[in-house]
Amino acid sequence: MTSHTNPRPVPTSTPVLKRVLIYGALLALAIAVVGAILGGIFAGWIGVTSALIGTAMAVVFLSITAGSILIANRFAGSDLFVGAFFGIVLGSWLVKFVLFIVLAVLLRNQPWINPTVMFLSLIAGVLGSLIVDLLVVVKSRVPYASDVTLPGDDGKG
Repeated sequence: MTSHTNPRPVPTSTPVLKRVLIYGALLALAIAVVGAILGGIFAGWIGVTSALIGTAMAVVFLSITAGSILIANRFAGSDLFVGAFFGIVLGSWLVKFVLFIVLAVLLRNQPWINPTVMFLSLIAGVLGSLIVDLLVVVKSRVPYASDVTLPGDDGKG
């Protein structure tokens, strides 16, 4: 006799967020390469460094949100899901805000950074990430009523 246990439900947002992270990483790689080439042409090695730092900042800030939702989704099906979800996601936003302020203060007026190249790389990463998010969500096939078990869907059929 085998016992049938109900597996923990997987929220429908999990595969979408994983694709966002994968495509976002590929986009960041492209931005880093293009930014480093253009930064090198216009500002030398300082431009290359600035482009890579700007791209890294964009990747970190933008992946924190998707990563926090993926972590929070692990609590799906538990009594703590709603509290854990909002606590983790809002906490990650607070971490991003504090991290941005700390980096802005630390990197301000550094002689080895070209602020224009770093800013343009950061903006390219943010705008590119928004486009990736849009394309992944539009192309994903998520049901209108997600995480629902219909009568007769007991897994035995």
